Amino acid sequence: MRPQPISSLPPRDEMQRRLARVRELMAAQRLDCYVACSPDNVFYLTNFANFVHERPFILVVTTSGALRFVVPRLEVPHVRTRAIGEVELVEYPEFPAPPGRTWADRLEALVAPGARVGVESTCPLQVHEAIPGTRAMVDVIDDARLIKSEYEAGRIAYGCDLISDAHRQLLAGARPGKTLPQVAGEMSALMLPRILRDNPTTNMLATRIASVFQPPGVSHDPHNFTNVNMAMVQGGPHVSIINCTVNGYGAEIERTWFLGTVPENARRPFEVMLEARRWALALAIPGNVMGEVDRRVNAVFQKAGYGEFLLHRTGHGIGVTAHEAPFLADGYEQEIEPGMVLTIEPGVYLPGVGGFRHSDTVMTTREGNVVLTDGPETLDELTLPVGG
Repeated sequence: MRPQPISSLPPRDEMQRRLARVRELMAAQRLDCYVACSPDNVFYLTNFANFVHERPFILVVTTSGALRFVVPRLEVPHVRTRAIGEVELVEYPEFPAPPGRTWADRLEALVAPGARVGVESTCPLQVHEAIPGTRAMVDVIDDARLIKSEYEAGRIAYGCDLISDAHRQLLAGARPGKTLPQVAGEMSALMLPRILRDNPTTNMLATRIASVFQPPGVSHDPHNFTNVNMAMVQGGPHVSIINCTVNGYGAEIERTWFLGTVPENARRPFEVMLEARRWALALAIPGNVMGEVDRRVNAVFQKAGYGEFLLHRTGHGIGVTAHEAPFLADGYEQEIEPGMVLTIEPGVYLPGVGGFRHSDTVMTTREGNVVLTDGPETLDELTLPVGG
């Protein structure tokens, strides 16, 4: 069943359950405490979003009691405004600061001598070296984020509804000559007022919208947006992309489409992409191994003679960001579990022809999976009349 969309902030008991899950994983790793610097992990446990800059924000998770959050004094009112749950603030005056009053001094005071301390794999070196005790690189908060709660599923469903509606408008307004800035402006004007209406306390530090497309001349190079004034043209394949993070929860939808006409050399790769997509949706279910899903999906392209034109994995996770673990990727041999949220986006990229990729945000369930985004799929549906 598709989750009901939610736009409200997390309740306190939601944050308590997350912390309890992190502590379960800490216990399994025999950790006395855990140190987190990743803004995404800090947000997951506190609902506070911050910029990464020279003033560190460091979260210390112990086996019981309140979270302890080392923050610059400048940000104390900001943290108090946004944080949800039991969070004890440990402030330092500034960066740099005199000896005895630095962030490192505050951190050292929170970790017992000889403690076994879990540290994120992405921890900055300066923080890593300041942590006393025995350090162990383990990503327990990232692991806790893999399975979504009912609340999180609702937040992601809200973002999926938002971008699905916007993407329909993008396709309806497609026409030769329309540029990237025009699309970005129109989609932002459509989505931002809705976001702010649905939640007037929206945290813009945890809200991002990207609405872009690639015309056929560059769609074979999926991350090429060097020409900000590139425009739609007759024919295709164009690839449109709308992804967002709304108050800290991501969503993604992408489609391959044509304006007016479909070049003959684009028909077969489009249909092969659809076949790979069907396999991906059928295989992305609990019990299957993610790396094996990617290998079997890639085999569809390889059998069609497109193996050398594969550039990326079948999909990636969605959660408090729009791009995170888990990964439907060869080499990521983790079993799919109910409650994961993934993109399904197998693609193939042919220089001189273009790129072919649909992407949807999909949640795994005990019965299989449910697609949270909504858009056209077939070649007929995605051959758009010129002028929209």
